[in-house]
Amino acid sequence: MLGIDLAIVLFYFAAVFIIAISGRQTGDDVSSEDYFLSGRNLRWYSIAISTIATNIAGAQLLGMMGSAYLYGLAQAMFEVNAVQGILMAAFIFIPLYLREGVYTITQFISSRLGPKVALLYTSANIIMFATLSLGMTLFWGAYAAELVFSDFLMFISDDQLVRMGVLIAALGIFSAIYTYFGGLAAVVRTDLIQFAILTLGGLMVMFIMVNLLGGWSQLYVKTPELMHLHLPADHPKLPWIAMFGLFFLNINYWCANQSSVQRSLAAKSLKEAQIGLMVGGVLKYLMAAMIIIPGIALAGVLANNPISDPDMAFPYIVSHYVPTGFRGIILCAVFASLMSTVDSLFNSLATLWSVDIYKVYIKPDATDTEMVTAGRRTIIVALVTGVIMGLVLMNIKFTNPESAFTHTLNELRYYFNCGFVVLICSAAFLMSPRQWITLLAFLLTVPVQLLLKEWFPDMNYLFRAMWVILVGLTMIAIPTIIEKGNRPWRDWFRSSSPTVLKLGMALLASLIMIHIVFH
Repeated sequence: MLGIDLAIVLFYFAAVFIIAISGRQTGDDVSSEDYFLSGRNLRWYSIAISTIATNIAGAQLLGMMGSAYLYGLAQAMFEVNAVQGILMAAFIFIPLYLREGVYTITQFISSRLGPKVALLYTSANIIMFATLSLGMTLFWGAYAAELVFSDFLMFISDDQLVRMGVLIAALGIFSAIYTYFGGLAAVVRTDLIQFAILTLGGLMVMFIMVNLLGGWSQLYVKTPELMHLHLPADHPKLPWIAMFGLFFLNINYWCANQSSVQRSLAAKSLKEAQIGLMVGGVLKYLMAAMIIIPGIALAGVLANNPISDPDMAFPYIVSHYVPTGFRGIILCAVFASLMSTVDSLFNSLATLWSVDIYKVYIKPDATDTEMVTAGRRTIIVALVTGVIMGLVLMNIKFTNPESAFTHTLNELRYYFNCGFVVLICSAAFLMSPRQWITLLAFLLTVPVQLLLKEWFPDMNYLFRAMWVILVGLTMIAIPTIIEKGNRPWRDWFRSSSPTVLKLGMALLASLIMIHIVFH
């Protein structure tokens, strides 16, 4: 790495750390609401930027760009269809959460489905966040840094796996430190600068690749087969019917995922939360372009000399086409995407453990100071488990380098996410389902998933997730509706103002138009 690139990276880390700890909360006067929810005082722009910064991680910059190199615009389904989940969060789920004044989604589930279901829900989330989610994020960040700047990192070790292991640990520790001291407020402050760096780096890569290809029109001239949002129904990875599975899985991420929802729970008002989420939906379109277009353009540029590992698409672009000085900015963008996700996971884990487990089951009379202390200890434990999982995923990746690893990890996550969707939809849309039925439906989502994979091995994993969720919801909905009737549909939807509703309709119309134009 040349001196200017190193200087940029060092300046970035220094700036993030200073900004993070500038408002650190110490002493016995820190309230749990201040630490976990930033005093419920977030404005719409903080919600929008921090939510999307959390969403964009190394899996997008490397994994999704690599998938776009293989499959083209169809990979953008994951990004643009997120708008559907964002709209459901803004107008259905967030109003419910704010009306009940909850810290966590678990508290909402407890009030609707009972404490046993809530305990199972929060325990599963804590386990998944502390292992797979943290491990994935740390792995992708270290992988990107190693692939692009391996020469500079040789001072760590001559062994590639050792270098990546050190990076996984170092990036995790750095993110844990400022989250430990600052809580959600520090996470949001750092997300603002991280989003700016991420956007700058992403736009830089996109315009460099489009210019190298010969202009925007050349995407249709040189790579026309990659410019379709909808691939055939029998496509092995991204069939158009996968949209039905994404519809439900987007509910999980945008409506039932504590790390995504926490900013909205900390909103100053429902209006601020709804506007913030919809602005975030617009930003998702920008993120989709920055992630997908460079992969397609690279496929056109390397048409006669393709790369063997699709996950090498982003590192290949940076190492071959990005000039000195700009490479440091790109690496900062990779680190920004990693840390904005990792710090959110740390903060969410601290909140879930402290509010849902420690305060309820371990020490019901815990003071705010004791709750914050318990949350901070959770961050330390999660750091250890996340680093270990990152090392495990690193070894899995290197045993199968030819595959688009992002799909492998997505499929693994969806074994758990299907059950979360069943629970949150039951809590929001049904009238007090029986606890034992809800617990049974949740637990059966994993064996149903395995059975469908055994019986229909060629079924796309996203489409399979749809059927798993529908089976679980049907198990709960039929006896509940027969016994207690249905929750009035007017209770499902709430807008803070007519103007906000119009903005939501415009965002929905834009999503429909994208599917029509890029069909």
